[in-house]
Amino acid sequence: MTCTILNVAFPFAPVGQDAVGGAEQILTALDVAIVKHGWRSIVIACEGSNTAGTLITTPRIEDQLADETQRLARSNHKEAIQRALKEFSVDLIHMHGLDFNRYLPSRGTPVLATLHLPPAWYDPEIFHLYRPLTYINCVSAAQNRACPSNAVLLPAIENGVAVEQFVTRVRKRNFVVALGRICPEKGFHVAIEAAKLTNIPLLLAGEVFRYEAHEHYFCNQIIPRLDSRRRFIGPIGFARKRRLLSAARCLLVPSLVQETSSLVAMEALACGTPVVAFPAGALTEIIEHGKTGFLVKDEKEMAEAIEAAGTLDPDVCREAAQRRFSAGKMADRYFEIYEQLIREYRGTVRESFVEDKG
Repeated sequence: MTCTILNVAFPFAPVGQDAVGGAEQILTALDVAIVKHGWRSIVIACEGSNTAGTLITTPRIEDQLADETQRLARSNHKEAIQRALKEFSVDLIHMHGLDFNRYLPSRGTPVLATLHLPPAWYDPEIFHLYRPLTYINCVSAAQNRACPSNAVLLPAIENGVAVEQFVTRVRKRNFVVALGRICPEKGFHVAIEAAKLTNIPLLLAGEVFRYEAHEHYFCNQIIPRLDSRRRFIGPIGFARKRRLLSAARCLLVPSLVQETSSLVAMEALACGTPVVAFPAGALTEIIEHGKTGFLVKDEKEMAEAIEAAGTLDPDVCREAAQRRFSAGKMADRYFEIYEQLIREYRGTVRESFVEDKG
């Protein structure tokens, strides 16, 4: 069976190898996998995106907060979806945006919507959509458990990363790294304090998005804690991220919210680097305590785990990443779902055709 899959990104976030958000990174991996699989991949995403398959761009709008710009971005996405459905014989639409229900096509082609963020962040109506042939899945068991009890979900498909791209032999050095969006819920101020307790250098990499709460957090909680040994290095691309993760003593993930997944934790393990984290949501599923990292409860325990991280075997971390978190394994599970939903839809269409003829 050869199929055409239309992946639809969040209207405000570009996709590609250097994408920042987890949803955008997963969409990028699926786009690559679909092309390698010999299927047709079509992606709708904002300007500035890069894809392996056919890219349909919508204008990039910087101001995400204004109601007017949100309506415009969603309208642009809805029109792009309609164009794609007219131009291509699309077998399934895969939605990835937080607001996907605002630009769903009204009927016809089956839709799979993957929830990449905490369920409480979504419009409650997504859990009882009346559109036929619309399915939802989560990216971890922890996220599944956080969904409303009445939610009808497909089995969770755990995220994966391109493990083979992270295989590199870089000499370990005595520093720790933290990486991600610079915002209050990521808790990077705790990572800085833990590094200070050990007097080990820390590199904090990531982007400060132009939200008032994020900028306030960066200015008031991060900058005052920085010094010559705890530095903020801003956003980094793939090559530099791989080098830092490979050389670091460990990755710190001091998240203060229930994480639905953690791609950076998986990437660190693929580099042979253990992860020290709070037991927040899916992090308890990713880290094998005492083998591939440590789950800690506060900055004191985080500091102790930083010291102990050097006793963990990098090869054990790499093996766990290959066995559990490969992008290929993730893609295979999505292909199974794609084929199942497409077969069911084609069967329904054939039955309707026979009934109409009768």
